[in-house]
Amino acid sequence: MTADTMTRPVNLILLGPPGAGKGTQARMLEDAFGLVQLSTGDLLRGAVNAGTPAGLAAKSVMEKGELVSDEIVLAVLEERLQQPDVAAGTILDGFPRTAAQAEALDGLLAARNQQIDAVISLEVDDDAMVARVSGRYTCADCGEGYHDEFKQPATAGVCDKCQGSSFKRRPDDNAETVRTRLSAYHAQTAPLIEYYNARGTLSKVAAMGAIDDIAKALGKIVSHLTGA
Repeated sequence: MTADTMTRPVNLILLGPPGAGKGTQARMLEDAFGLVQLSTGDLLRGAVNAGTPAGLAAKSVMEKGELVSDEIVLAVLEERLQQPDVAAGTILDGFPRTAAQAEALDGLLAARNQQIDAVISLEVDDDAMVARVSGRYTCADCGEGYHDEFKQPATAGVCDKCQGSSFKRRPDDNAETVRTRLSAYHAQTAPLIEYYNARGTLSKVAAMGAIDDIAKALGKIVSHLTGA
């Protein structure tokens, strides 16, 4: 670890398909290391609401129903990196999605004397992930989460939390849709995996185990970067 690594923000990219637990792990990293998760959607909404120059550009495009360009996303990110709450570093979620975006991101960070310090890929077993995601359901009244295999109500048909008897499933939490999402994720992410692996910044963490075990593995990687 260099002195430069300890004084500048630490920037991570967290990769993982839907259902891999990215959100949960990002929140735990935020709490443990003071990093801030930055998702593309939140960045754009925040910039639009704040009326920043990049936000106004994004708003104009979004109001036309068009996709926001890489240039605008990078401009929004650059504005966000100037805020004091990201002084310790960031966890990027949803950007970059392509090798071209990754190269542009490298350029943006280099201009700020920063870099992507680690790219962590949450590795999943596709068959097990299908079972995990497609078995999810929630209480329609209070939102308490359950699973066909891993977490059934103590009393069948009765919510443990609010004693409601109505449950629901997300329409896209079915095996066919989950497999489609996984295939799309792997195809989209493959170039990024190759890009960052070639630069020596890629780490892979098995993400099918207990949440705390996954968090410990991620924590070791980040601790090495921060000196925490």
